[in-house]
Amino acid sequence: MLTIERRADREMYLLYTVLASLSFFFILKWMKRRRYFTELKRLDGKTVLITGGNSGIGKETAVALATRGARVIIACRDPEKAEKAIREIKLRSRSFNVCHMELDLANLCSVREFCKKFLQKEKNLHILINNAGMPGILDWTDDGFSTCFGVNHLGHFLLTNLLLPRLKECAPSRVITLTCSSYKYQKLDFQDLNYNLLPFFTYCRSKLANIYFSQELGRIVEGKGVTSYAVNPGFVQSGWTCHYSFLFRMLMQVIMWMFSVPCEIGAQTVIYCAVSDEAAKHSGGYFVDCQPATLRPFARDAGVAKKLWEASERLVKLA
Repeated sequence: MLTIERRADREMYLLYTVLASLSFFFILKWMKRRRYFTELKRLDGKTVLITGGNSGIGKETAVALATRGARVIIACRDPEKAEKAIREIKLRSRSFNVCHMELDLANLCSVREFCKKFLQKEKNLHILINNAGMPGILDWTDDGFSTCFGVNHLGHFLLTNLLLPRLKECAPSRVITLTCSSYKYQKLDFQDLNYNLLPFFTYCRSKLANIYFSQELGRIVEGKGVTSYAVNPGFVQSGWTCHYSFLFRMLMQVIMWMFSVPCEIGAQTVIYCAVSDEAAKHSGGYFVDCQPATLRPFARDAGVAKKLWEASERLVKLA
């Protein structure tokens, strides 16, 4: 009798374990659900520049836009990785109109040199995608800025401003800047924009700066044929963990497997903002999952956005 009861307990335990596992699986699947942008609008004759287009979301975006007929230029600092990515993009998109230009966003001289060469070589620029970024690491750029703030914000700020005349010439044109939901955990301190103490907070501030930049850009170019969008791609299975220790990478692989989405899915909102006519109605907006989303009130402060723009002009010596 006792043996039968123990067998029944084991069977019930097994049943509960299976049910719990299935429930957990379907909850994770529900949490990771995303819209897939299916509009097949062509981009023939359009030129697209993507920073960090050699990997992750940038590479998936390059494939999607090249497939639609755009000329795609990926800007990154490693020529070998770029050439490998270009071969894959050409193969997957069946387009040979893909090339690479060297750019190091951690060096403002490199940004200026890149823009000089780009404007000499390329007569058109219709879509600029500020995709490249650094995770929360405590390091410094060649110009003495914290790596997160210097690469994620200042590098793209200078790049966009130097290319803005060409974007206006090629209107209608678009600027898409990638950000992150982590913006909500920090606020900017104008007494210490170069904050570099806690890695995660440094990253959060740089992503908030991306949002303010996109909003102020939208206001500056209003009525001039250029539109601006801030895109949160979600928690994506990209290669950002390469900057950390082996143990941290292993831990994050498990977490990403459970909660993150593939780069192809993460790129959908970027593609939506680059292609969709509907997105063009929301210049300066913040987009999540292929639709406009609401920011925290402090992240919608036009005064702070303007103040950051002016401070950034001074830091990169545009003012």
